[in-house]
Parts: sequence; C-alpha cells; structure tokens
Amino acid sequence: MSETTIEHESVEGIWSLLRRAMANTAFDTPDDLDRILRRELRRTQLRPNLIDRCLTATRLPLTQPNPP
Repeated sequence: MSETTIEHESVEGIWSLLRRAMANTAFDTPDDLDRILRRELRRTQLRPNLIDRCLTATRLPLTQPNPP
C-alpha cells in the first residue's frame, strides 16, 4: 500500500464523522462553514475513543511512539 493510500484511509473515518455532524446544514458564508468545521473538529478531539475507532478501522498496525 502506498503512503498516500494509508493517509487517505486514516483520515476518511474522521471526515465521515464530520460530514455526519454537519449533514443537512446550510452555510450562509464560507466563514460559517469554517466555524462549524472547527467546532466539530474540537468536539472530535475531545473524544479520543472516536479517533481510536477510526484508526482501528484502517487495520493498520498501531504502535506507541518511543519516548525520547
């Protein structure tokens, strides 16, 4: 698998969560879209279990970084 494919798979789950959170929303301006997108990203960051599930769904080997 190429690196691009791996990167795509790892973020696709996060985008799926964001799309669902913003479904059926009409944005008046690009700034509205930006504000809502940032809010949903913050909400996702505060729920690490969601991120873990998205990464697990990629079936990539997950390893802890080595401390310096």
